[in-house]
Amino acid sequence: MSAIETEVKFRVRNSVELELRLEGAGFRRETPRTFERNVLFDTPERRLRQDRQILRIRQYGEKWVLTHKALPTDGDTGLYKHRIETETILGDGESVAAIFASLGYLPAFTYEKYRTEWADDLGHCVLDETPIGVFAELEGPEEWIDRMAAALGVDRSELFNVSYGRMFELWKEETGSPANDLTFAAVGEVAVSGQLDF
Repeated sequence: MSAIETEVKFRVRNSVELELRLEGAGFRRETPRTFERNVLFDTPERRLRQDRQILRIRQYGEKWVLTHKALPTDGDTGLYKHRIETETILGDGESVAAIFASLGYLPAFTYEKYRTEWADDLGHCVLDETPIGVFAELEGPEEWIDRMAAALGVDRSELFNVSYGRMFELWKEETGSPANDLTFAAVGEVAVSGQLDF
């Protein structure tokens, strides 16, 4: 089933403080801190990337999820990132990856994080510990995002809509890292703080 995903990100400087604020704002923790590995697939000439689409297999704990994302016809509107998102649960992500390879879609980019999921009745806030920093995403209606950002003490100027892939590219430009994937093994276990501006 497809839906329009609307989200923003912000940098997290203190995870414990953010989680206390989430509880105070009426969020409930849906999943505990869980390791997540994402693999984006594309053709050798990167046709999907050129069309601003992604085809992703995600392993979140024991769960596998297949996702396709594409730009809506009106694209992004300012601060908020909008994507047409189609997802389904998989029984075996590795078998689906093998099917993709036989069709010419190969692993193009891998990114990892530890994710904790929070939600209220209208939207979600996820806390992502990545190899290049700790970030959160608010996903829901635009008015809800604005209200929740304020409730969490996040100024509108701190919100951005850059993907993890683009964040990684900016980080590589800044640091000169030779890493090809945003993984803990490739980047290192220590997350940097406060360097990138979005």
